[in-house]
Amino acid sequence: MFDNLFKPIKIGSLEVKNRIVNEPMGLSYCDENGKCTDRESAFYAERAKGGIGLVLTECMPVVPGGPIGVRGGGNSRQFLVTTDDAIPELKKLADAVHAEGGAVMIEIYHSGNQGEYYSEADGLTLSPSGQESALTHAPTRAMTVDEIHEVIQCFVDATVRAQKAGIDGVELHGAHGYLINEFLSPYSNHRTDEYGGNTENRCRIVKEIMEGIRAVLPDYPVIIRYSADEYLRCTPAGDVGITLEEGVKIAKEFEKYGIDAIDVSAGTYETMNWAWEPVGFEQGWKIGNAKAVKEAVNIPVIACSVLRDPAYCDKIIAEGYVDMVGSARQFLADPYWPTKAKEGRINEIRRCISCLNCMETLMGDGVGCSINPRAGHEAELGKPAKDGDGRKVVIVGAGPSGMEAAHVLAERGFKPVILEAKAQTGGQLNYADKAPFKYRIDWLMGFQRTFCEKHGVQIKLDTPGTVENIQAEEPYAVIWAAGAAPVKPGSIPGVNLDCVVTPPQVLSGDVMLLGKKICVVGSGMTGIETAEFLAEKDKGNTVDVYEMAEKIGPGMHFQTLIDVMGRLVPTGAGLFPGHKLIEIREGEADFEKVDTGEKVTATFDVLVLSLGTRGLPVPEDVKAAFPDIIVAGDAEHAGRIAHATSTGYMAAYNLK
Repeated sequence: MFDNLFKPIKIGSLEVKNRIVNEPMGLSYCDENGKCTDRESAFYAERAKGGIGLVLTECMPVVPGGPIGVRGGGNSRQFLVTTDDAIPELKKLADAVHAEGGAVMIEIYHSGNQGEYYSEADGLTLSPSGQESALTHAPTRAMTVDEIHEVIQCFVDATVRAQKAGIDGVELHGAHGYLINEFLSPYSNHRTDEYGGNTENRCRIVKEIMEGIRAVLPDYPVIIRYSADEYLRCTPAGDVGITLEEGVKIAKEFEKYGIDAIDVSAGTYETMNWAWEPVGFEQGWKIGNAKAVKEAVNIPVIACSVLRDPAYCDKIIAEGYVDMVGSARQFLADPYWPTKAKEGRINEIRRCISCLNCMETLMGDGVGCSINPRAGHEAELGKPAKDGDGRKVVIVGAGPSGMEAAHVLAERGFKPVILEAKAQTGGQLNYADKAPFKYRIDWLMGFQRTFCEKHGVQIKLDTPGTVENIQAEEPYAVIWAAGAAPVKPGSIPGVNLDCVVTPPQVLSGDVMLLGKKICVVGSGMTGIETAEFLAEKDKGNTVDVYEMAEKIGPGMHFQTLIDVMGRLVPTGAGLFPGHKLIEIREGEADFEKVDTGEKVTATFDVLVLSLGTRGLPVPEDVKAAFPDIIVAGDAEHAGRIAHATSTGYMAAYNLK
């Protein structure tokens, strides 16, 4: 299937077996000395094993120095290619990917004014013109010409190290607001010397990097990734920077310099949602950028654009929009996407749901995926042992945790039986998928159902996890993944009035609210998405949101909050942070302003109480009957999808 996806292609002297590219994504899997770990090499090897033709790695800093051996780096756990000490580390990575049949290129960069680790001894980052990032506000200064020449040479030196290590090529990172992007963009480059001004001068740094590389490695494959449109017009900065018209001119310059392929991206830190998209961006939304570039050059063009579906990817290659399709998040979610696509197993693909858990976890213990608990843990979590021997395991709850446990147990050869009290699988995902743009949640539920059906997992709906129902199965083991229920604090007078409802009642359609005045209390992710759902124009509601915290959206990832608020605010919804709910009466509620203690009364037709959820614990009689019961998902503690799937996975993986 999808013949266009699986045609080989040449990038310079390198032949790649298909048109599928694992795009770069920061991982933070290296150790704090910038050395490759088994975790890092196993991650990339798994993507190659899944059938990806070209694996591009996370960005790797090239300039040595500083307290941890790098200048112009983004965090303390990046793979450093700043000295020849990196060559054995790079070889380890190359060998791991090659052993699984893939080609691998490293992405090399300097972070410019977006660096977390200051570049120079004076504590300043380097940039073309001394202009700070409006997001990070790291102190910066303009580079001297000598410093530009030093950085150029460091890119060349890093490329030589890659070649010596057996890496198949390099990708210059000229996107997302990092140093090369800062030179390319008239927004951040105000120089008046040979490195600023017109398009050719702003591209000069790339030209000289390529001249340096070609002088020592004339045939070594080099790709450049760049933002063909910075989308700054979508911010207060206005219609400045790289627009697509300028982006096409830049691409033509790249071709002149002997670059072998162009990887088309978009955005910077200041337009982060246009670079690493939340749910409000649909598949293919920016593919026209890549098409415009491809029409202007004669070298291969790679593109990312929230790509999820093999049929769509095959189509845009067939229609000449791009030569290769790329994604980072999709292959984080499912490294076996290529193999499944080629074999026609489309329903078995874990399609990325654009939740941005990966972005949230980047600066923690390393990138993790909400729907693929094994991502980033391939080294320590091998394929589950097939030692179930047909033993029956009862799972109470068919939400994301229970379903995840079921398919891992099925892979291991156990016989999982799911008892679900409700009439459908999915648990709270059946509410989460109703908010605008959250239809991707259905993909996760569909994948889990498909896998369970394929492996013959028995799911008994309308069957609560009582002692009698569990005992009837005569299980070898029991996993309790019964989920959670909305919190309704008894300490708040009036909380049980008929005018008070919860998000699940609203999102499920049990309570239909049209043309009503609605007060939503609580603006965490569930509350704010419920408010957006209720504020949709065709419902005719007036919506006010009250929140005890100082700001709306406490605990939400800032990209997700920006995305939702960009749609909610234009509806005219009232936003009242710093208001603590103290009493509810029929048609009105009293709040106390947190900063002043002043009492405020709100009127409404319906109050939607969104104060979180509380896990459904194992009942005492069940615990007594099954003392070794394993608890997973929200029942362990209420959390998000990532917690549900990971605890379900580990419960099944570790079962002895």
